[in-house]
Amino acid sequence: IVLTGGDDRLWKTWGFPDGNILLTGEGHTDWLSGCCFRPSGTQLVTSSGDTTVRIWDLSRHGCTLTLRGHSRAVRGCAWHSCGDFVVSASADGTSKIWDVNSERCRYTLRGHEDSVNSIEFLPFSNTVVTSSADKTLSLWDVR
Repeated sequence: IVLTGGDDRLWKTWGFPDGNILLTGEGHTDWLSGCCFRPSGTQLVTSSGDTTVRIWDLSRHGCTLTLRGHSRAVRGCAWHSCGDFVVSASADGTSKIWDVNSERCRYTLRGHEDSVNSIEFLPFSNTVVTSSADKTLSLWDVR
């Protein structure tokens, strides 16, 4: 299964080798910039130009949580390996650590001087790496 998101505001899961669309999700009001499966495979996270991050339940075929807090487009998102936290990177120059269980932002990471364009947790760690239009990479200890 492959997960994609695009300018059409939709995310889609595709089965291979046939290339059939298995599921489609709609709800964002602008382009999708990122999408990622939860490590357990039961949910996914999407980020969008509409400034939101959304959590989707694959068995319910719908959005279960919309995370708001960025003031500009969200450029990327990722899950922590434990599945309890999501990170987001935004054109507003910040990144956020979201606690999915409490449904709130735990931390806002500030330090880049321009848009934060990508974000990832290092595998099985509490370290986040971000890249920015300010031509820097940053490592963050988010414990």
